[in-house]
Amino acid sequence: MADHVEWSTLFLIAVSLSGWLGAGLIWQTNLWWLSLPVMAVLATLYASLQHETIHGHPTRFAWLNEAMVSLPLGVLFPYRRYRDLHLKHHNDSNLTDPFEDPESYFWPLSHYNMMRPFMRRVFQFNNTFVGRLLIGPVLTIIGFSRTEWARLRAAEPGVRVAWLMHTAGLVLLFAIVIQLFAMPVWVYIVGVVYPAASLTAMRAYAEHQAAENIGGRSAIVETNALFSLLYLNNNLHIVHHAHPQLPWYDLPALYRERKHNYLAANDHLLFKGYGDIALRFAFTVKQPVDHPFLHRDDQVAG
Repeated sequence: MADHVEWSTLFLIAVSLSGWLGAGLIWQTNLWWLSLPVMAVLATLYASLQHETIHGHPTRFAWLNEAMVSLPLGVLFPYRRYRDLHLKHHNDSNLTDPFEDPESYFWPLSHYNMMRPFMRRVFQFNNTFVGRLLIGPVLTIIGFSRTEWARLRAAEPGVRVAWLMHTAGLVLLFAIVIQLFAMPVWVYIVGVVYPAASLTAMRAYAEHQAAENIGGRSAIVETNALFSLLYLNNNLHIVHHAHPQLPWYDLPALYRERKHNYLAANDHLLFKGYGDIALRFAFTVKQPVDHPFLHRDDQVAG
C-alpha cells in the first residue's frame, strides 16, 4: 500500500466525478450531444481509477480508497467483487487459465466441444477486435451474472455484502441520473454504460494471450498520451503485472528504463497503439476460443 497521499490520483478522481456530473447536467441543454460521449469516457477513466484503488492507491487506507470510487458509474460490477476477482487474476502463474483466472476469455476444450455451432461462432467473433467491442460486454455480463448468482446461492463469504453495497450505490446513481440530469435510465445504459464497457474491453482485448511462457502472457501497447491517461498506463501491462503496487504515473519511466528487459520477458508481445491492434485483428480471431495450451479437464478425464 501507498504510505502517503498520491495527489495526482486524487485529482483524477475529482476530475472524473465532477466532469461526469457536469456532462450529465448539460443533457437538457443545447450541448446535449456532448453529454453521453463525455460521460462514457469519464466513466471509463473512473473504472481505471477503481482499478488503481484495488492496488492500494491513492492512500494507505483501503476503506477510504474504496469510498472515493464507490459510486458505480459503470453500473455493471460491484466494486468488491471486481476487487476480489481482479486480485485473483494477478496470480501470474494462472494467467488466461479458464479454470483459475477470472478474467480469462478462453474456454476449456471440453466446454468448447459441447458448444452449439452458433455459440462457437459467437465466441470466435468475440475474439476479434470488432467483436470484443460490439458483443464483448454482453458476453461478460451474462457470464459474470451466472457465476455471481451461483456464488450468492452458495452464500460465498463477502458476495452478498458486495451486492448489497452495489445496490445501494445504484439507487444513488439512478436518483442522480433521473432527478438531477432528467435522463432516462435506458439512455444512460445505452449511451454511457455500454460505450464505457466497450472502451474498457478495447484495453483488455490485447492485454493477455495464451502462452506457455508466463511472461509471454502479458502485452505492451505503446499508445498516445490520451489513451495512456484513460487507462492509467495499464497499456504497459506486463509492467503493471510485474509491479502491481506501483502507482500508474510511475509505470512509463520504469518501462523506458527497462524496455528491453520487459520485451525479452514477454517474447516481444508489443503493439504500436490500438490502431495497430484494430488493423491486425478487426475481423481476425486473435487466438482460439479454447485454451491452446491448457486442456486440464481432458487430462483429468483421461
